[in-house]
Amino acid sequence: MKLLSWNIQWSRGIDGKVDPRRILRDARNMGDFDVLCLQEVGANFPAPGLAGSAGENQFEDFARLLPDFTPVPVAGVDVLGPDGGRRCFGNMILSRYPVLRVLRHQLPWPFDASVISMPRTLLEVTLDTPLGPIRVMNTHLEYYSALQRKAQVEAIRSYHEETCLRAAHERVKDTRGSPYHAFPHATKTILTGDFNFRPEDAMHARLRDPFRAADGSASPHVPRLHDAWQHLHGNQAHPINVGLYDRKQWPEAFTCDFIFTSEDLLPQIRSFSVDSHTRSSDHQPQLLELQQ
Repeated sequence: MKLLSWNIQWSRGIDGKVDPRRILRDARNMGDFDVLCLQEVGANFPAPGLAGSAGENQFEDFARLLPDFTPVPVAGVDVLGPDGGRRCFGNMILSRYPVLRVLRHQLPWPFDASVISMPRTLLEVTLDTPLGPIRVMNTHLEYYSALQRKAQVEAIRSYHEETCLRAAHERVKDTRGSPYHAFPHATKTILTGDFNFRPEDAMHARLRDPFRAADGSASPHVPRLHDAWQHLHGNQAHPINVGLYDRKQWPEAFTCDFIFTSEDLLPQIRSFSVDSHTRSSDHQPQLLELQQ
C-alpha cells in the first residue's frame, strides 16, 4: 500500500500557474500511489480569492482525472459566492481501494479575536486494503491560531480513541444493509496532513501521547500514534516540506506536514520519502509505503 499526502496550494505552482494535471503528473512520478490525500483543494474561488485560479472545481477535476479511484471530498469552507454558487475549500482523499465508510468531522473553531481563521475538518475513511481495514484521516489544522490548533489536536485524539473503543467493545451489530449496517471499525490508522506546527512543537508530542483507560493506566484498546518518519529514522531531522522554493511566501523553509501511524501499523511501514524536486506547490509531497 502506497499513500501520498500533499498540500497542493489549490494546484498552484511556484510559477503561479494553477494546474491539477501537473499535480497528478508529479504525484505519479513519485510513486504508483494507491491512496492520495490532498489538502487545500479549491472550487469556485477565482483570483484574487485564490491567486492564479480561474474558479475551477478542483474536487471534480481530480475525480475526473483519476477515474479508477473513489473520490471523497470535504469542504471546511462552504460559502455563498457572488454568482449564487457555492465556494468551497478543503481536503480530499482518492482511493484505489474500496471505501467502506466515510466520516467528515468538523474540528473545533473556538473564538480567537486576535487572528483571522477558517473552519477546519478531519476527513476519515475506512479502506478495504490488502493489509486489512485501515482508517485514513486527512486534515489541515489552523495556521494563525495556536488556540484553535490545540483544540483541533485534542479533537483528533478523541475521534481516534472513539473509533478504537468501538472496534474493541462493539457487540450489537446490524448486518441487514440498513443505515445501522456494521462495517469494520479499524484500529490501524494513518493520520496525515498539514498540521501547521513544527516537529519540536508541543502539539507534535501531544498527538503521540498514550491514551489512558479509566484507571489512568495505558489503554490496551487504543494504539498510540507515531510519527512515521521518526519511527524509521529516529532523531534524524524531517525533510523540509514547506517553502523549499517559495521564498516570497516563506522566507524560511521548514516542516509542518507529517504522516502519523498507529502503533499496531508500525510493523508494516517500509519506507517514507519526500519529493524535494517538484515545484508544483509551495509544499513537497510525502509518500508512505506499507507492506505485510
